[in-house]
This record gives sequence, structure tokens and C-alpha cells, in this order.
Amino acid sequence: MASSATSLCSPPFTSSRAAVLHQCQQLNPNRLSFPINFNTAKRATNLTVQHVPLPLKVAASILIVAKEVLEEDATAVTQDSWENSILKSDIPVLVEFYASWCGPCRMVHRVIDEIASEYDGKLKCFVLNTDNDLQIAEDYEIKAVPVVLLFKNGEKRESVVGTMPKEFYIAAVERVMLS
Repeated sequence: MASSATSLCSPPFTSSRAAVLHQCQQLNPNRLSFPINFNTAKRATNLTVQHVPLPLKVAASILIVAKEVLEEDATAVTQDSWENSILKSDIPVLVEFYASWCGPCRMVHRVIDEIASEYDGKLKCFVLNTDNDLQIAEDYEIKAVPVVLLFKNGEKRESVVGTMPKEFYIAAVERVMLS
């Protein structure tokens, strides 16, 4: 039991709400449950973590990681919503192309969420899972992830390939906004 608890505390341990619940529920069912309420500017999310047989310090670590997973400012985009969300947007758009199995993508995702908060109302930020929407990735010649593309007036204007410091993404955003 201790080995699975240790792996849960090595952030990031998951990428979805269902996985957070599943991993927490796999722990000892003889322990108590407690509710967690994550409030963000865009939505409130209630999550009950059940069966936590861990010391308080370890349980707190799980909650911190779970909060990071649930607090996302970038919205998922798919092939179905691509045209309306990206190509027909009236303000500049940033799209992070990622894969769920990609570790560096998680780091970029956190940066993109920060940028989404900082540029709220001036820039729309989206994420696209290349495993789920391979056609869009192929259309934009995405060969590896993470890749961030910036669009303005439906046209691709900038790209940032790989994991870069936040300043690289900010500089690209500023160039697109001034163009």
C-alpha cells in the first residue's frame, strides 16, 4: 500500500478528474472520505476524495496536485469546434498541441494556463490532444509535441516548438497581438 501512495505523491500523477477519483478510491476503503471544493474564476468544481488512508502531509500533497489538475484556464478544442473557436475568432488565439502521455506537455500546459489568466479577454487559449484529433495535427504539420501555434484572423502567425520558458510564449503572443 505504501508504494502506491508514494507514486500518487509525485506530481503530476494524472491528467483528468476521473483519474484523480479513481486513484484515490483505489486506496484503503476503510478510511474516511472528505469533500474538496475547488473554486476558480471560471467554474466551481466539487470533488470528493474517498478512502484516503494516508498521513495528513501526504493527503495534502495529493490535494495540491489534484487542484493543479482541475484548475485549467485553457479550453480543450477538437476537430468539431476548430473552425468556430480558432479560425473564426475575433481575437488572437493560442493553441497548445499536446499528448496525454507527454511529460514536457504538462509543463507547457501550466505555462499556457498562466498566460490564459494573464491575457483573459485579449487572447483565447486552447489545448488540442493530437492523439484524439490527428487530422488537425497533420494539417498544421505537427510532428512532435508540445507545439504552440498562435493564430490571428484565422491565419497561423507564430509557432513555438518544444518546452520553452514562459518568456518565449509571451514574446510570441505580443508579436501576434501587435501584427
